[in-house]
Amino acid sequence: MTEAIVASGPAYAERLASWLTDIDPARLPESTVAMCRRLVLDVSGLCLAARREDYVRAVRATTEKGPCSALGHEGGFDLYGAALVNGTAAHGEDYDDTFEGGPVHSGAVIVPAVLAAAERFDLAGSDMLAGIAAGVELMCRLSLVAPKAIHKAGFHPTAVIGALAAAAAVGRALDLEEKPLVSALGIAGSQAAGIIEYLAEGSWTKRMHAGWAAQSGIRAALMAREGFFGPRTVLEGVHGFYKAFAPSVKPDFSFLTDDLGTRWVMDGVAFKPYACGTMIQPYIDCAVALARRGIEAGRISEMVCKVGEGTVHRLWEPLGLKQAPPTPYAAKFSSPFCIAMGLLQQKAGFEQFTEATIRDRTALELAAKIRYVIDPDNPYPNAFTGHIRAILTDGSEIELDQSHMRGGVQQPLSDAEIARKFIDNAVYGGWPRARAEAFAERCGAVFETGPALFRDSRA
Repeated sequence: MTEAIVASGPAYAERLASWLTDIDPARLPESTVAMCRRLVLDVSGLCLAARREDYVRAVRATTEKGPCSALGHEGGFDLYGAALVNGTAAHGEDYDDTFEGGPVHSGAVIVPAVLAAAERFDLAGSDMLAGIAAGVELMCRLSLVAPKAIHKAGFHPTAVIGALAAAAAVGRALDLEEKPLVSALGIAGSQAAGIIEYLAEGSWTKRMHAGWAAQSGIRAALMAREGFFGPRTVLEGVHGFYKAFAPSVKPDFSFLTDDLGTRWVMDGVAFKPYACGTMIQPYIDCAVALARRGIEAGRISEMVCKVGEGTVHRLWEPLGLKQAPPTPYAAKFSSPFCIAMGLLQQKAGFEQFTEATIRDRTALELAAKIRYVIDPDNPYPNAFTGHIRAILTDGSEIELDQSHMRGGVQQPLSDAEIARKFIDNAVYGGWPRARAEAFAERCGAVFETGPALFRDSRA
């Protein structure tokens, strides 16, 4: 049996498929094209920065040889393996882009998926552009349909939403017709996976979520191209995606379909200035501002942070564990530790999350003084804000507020800053600075030249 009895009228997957086939890369807004270029460059730098890490080595060991590139690695990899390695590396240090309102990390899913497909099937640069724009836009919009509910159910939004978005991205890059695009989304709904139990002890599973979603999306698109039949009601069905992954709320699909094709919400994607959890970033800025006022750790009696309730279970609790994170990776999702780094070192890059830093006595003593209170008026997840009240040992108090995430829509990083981040990350990963600068320059024309740039990135 090849057909199914379904409700009348277009399902949301069918509406999305119609939109996907209508995307013309030549007619994309200039701002959207620029965002796609920034995402390719940022993701590439993150892949290079993490290429020698143990978790990337472990993933790479599971792959087969093939024609596709894992950035900074020797030789070629199979289609799925390249997407898995690149996605894992791009997301592994939590330094990748984010989307306020979701939150989701779209670049680490979509760029590796489309890049692998582009190399495997020799796609043009314009196909890459169409696929990346489609996937990132869909991933951002899907994240708005049921805010906070996916996390509440114990799943990682980047992982589960990413599988569907990657399927759409690769399907559009391959120029699939509407019917297989609908099935690709339906298939991806059954491939979506990723629980947030990594929070328990700082294990590595979150690191692979973007790569797993990327390779799942590729497989869904290719299965659909070969005629595999997926449910068109994958999103809204009685047993559909949001029923499974966000059961606590009624999904609002207007965020998915309103102005689709005329307004690109992905233009608001934010690039992180710090290599740690997204919602912690404004608090680090507050801590840095405190340090620049000349306040030293020894003068701090207590630091109280106003936070959104939806961030507590991932970034603040259990408080004792967050104040003394067991691994460098766990420290990236510890608000007390990240804030301590902001005050002590005025940065939170790769060097701030090491075995040495998580055992530093001064950092741990300061982290133990940092706690939270829930602010019922906090705008999370629509905006990421920061507020710290520092009580000093002399009894005086200093309050610091940040109403937005630096790197986001209210204070975006410039192209020069994103290029500098790429170069710093590539150099951290072992590339000579001259090679990194040349790659960054060539990346500006990636949608004209196609995927050849990435083959040249092999070690």
